[in-house]
Amino acid sequence: MTTADHPALRPDFLRDLLVVPHGPLERLEVVEESVSTNTELAAAVAQDPQAWPAPALLVAEHQVGGRGRAGRTWETPARTALTGSLLVRPDVPRERLSWLPLLAGLATVRCLRATAGVEAVVKWPNDVLVPAPGAAADGGRGAAEEVEGWGTRRKVAGILCELLPDGGAIVGVGLNVLQSEGELPVASATSLALVGAATTDREVLLTALEESFAQTLGRWQDAGGDAEAAGLVAECVEVSATLGAHVRVELTGGGQVIGEAFGFGPDGSLLVREGDGTTRSLHSGDVHHLRAGSGDAAGSGTGGAAPAGPAGGPVGAQAG
Repeated sequence: MTTADHPALRPDFLRDLLVVPHGPLERLEVVEESVSTNTELAAAVAQDPQAWPAPALLVAEHQVGGRGRAGRTWETPARTALTGSLLVRPDVPRERLSWLPLLAGLATVRCLRATAGVEAVVKWPNDVLVPAPGAAADGGRGAAEEVEGWGTRRKVAGILCELLPDGGAIVGVGLNVLQSEGELPVASATSLALVGAATTDREVLLTALEESFAQTLGRWQDAGGDAEAAGLVAECVEVSATLGAHVRVELTGGGQVIGEAFGFGPDGSLLVREGDGTTRSLHSGDVHHLRAGSGDAAGSGTGGAAPAGPAGGPVGAQAG
């Protein structure tokens, strides 16, 4: 790939578009390389909080130690992805910050549908999936090859939200944009270029993504953090690939839950109805979508079965 194939982001141009008075951000920084934008932004805020008024965005052209859930790490080739972390301080009760991962997923999906023309969906809690080339947008088999645990959807982005001691939060997003098949670590990952997106211009995508985040989080804040009152729960349901699916959830502390995912709790938790009728409210875990009617705890899925976190090892795009 030549430099022309992977153009650099233009920080001054992006600031003109995205930083006040023209955009939603108070500060935007683009660095050539970062171990993890989430880690580095958190450290910068702790060292000098006045220098980082929210919302503020740190973007890395090349992230070499990005972090996902459960300590997973990954690396993306330089200038092929959008990897960044957004500092937010929403004026909502702290207990309602548990909605941030789902709202970040919703904002990402809305951006990709409107700007890239791909039928993106969210696999709870933090993976964004798109149909593989040749697959039906509803996750049907079509002509696309199925990948065990993923069906005919592929992971294009991931999100990692972390709360700060001072009450703020960092939302890390990793979006695969220009990677070729050979630059992706596993068959369950993809990029916007590979699925024929309407645009792979990273500046266009970054601008649209930040505008989508500002709109979504603004509605949530205006409703005092009540996602239901803001109409955002219904929208999260509409873009969910997990609700209505037979799932196996590998719990963070060990063990697993198998059943039908049928709704979100008031805190954004995943509600799963087990075979005996017991309802479980799950706050974290790796979700695997199983084939309909499969009672096999290790069954292969027709939807996304991600090790949660953008990309286990790396699966694909990871959050900052």
